[in-house]
Amino acid sequence: MADGVADTCIRRRGLMVVLSSPSGAGKSTIARNLLENDPRLELSVSVTTRARRGSEIDGVHYHFISRRDFERLRDTDSLLEWAEVHGNYYGTPREPAERALAEGRDMLFDIDWQGAVQLNEKMRADIVSIFILPPSMSELKTRLRRRAEDSDETIQTRLTNARVELEHWREYDFVIINDDLDRAYSAVRSIVTAERLRRDRRPGLFDFVSGLLDENV
Repeated sequence: MADGVADTCIRRRGLMVVLSSPSGAGKSTIARNLLENDPRLELSVSVTTRARRGSEIDGVHYHFISRRDFERLRDTDSLLEWAEVHGNYYGTPREPAERALAEGRDMLFDIDWQGAVQLNEKMRADIVSIFILPPSMSELKTRLRRRAEDSDETIQTRLTNARVELEHWREYDFVIINDDLDRAYSAVRSIVTAERLRRDRRPGLFDFVSGLLDENV
């Protein structure tokens, strides 16, 4: 799904696409499909103080930094959002995100509701936020079990946390019920396309329309 030829030639500001959902609702799968099929969309790479796992690449999965460096970024307002999870810090660097937006590049943020709240506070005009709902709690439990990655205790904890996260659905611009992955993915793609075409995201329209009015036909 691509914009028209004329639209791609018009200077525009980048878009911050925020995806959130309870664990197991399909957010990560939708995000992965977006990145694979939309070359104009890039994943925001977070910084973290967590130790790098063997399969992870610094600068691709995360930017792995020291706790001291993270606290310096946090204290100088160099992070758009941050959180402490299981004793480790995670955050979104401000500078690369703002540079991408200024260059007309779109950023995808796969984050929870707490990170979305912080991004909204600092960059509201640049954000479109999408919350993914499961069709039912029983289906959510089935999906978590199907992963075969977590113990029964961990699954129950995720379901408990899901109820907390679901309380925040009203804070998002769009809400999609993922009862069919293809339909949910298509809906997210449609939202991204429409948001890219918004007048206030395309300052190049001023010059484009002026050029139309100057044409002699």
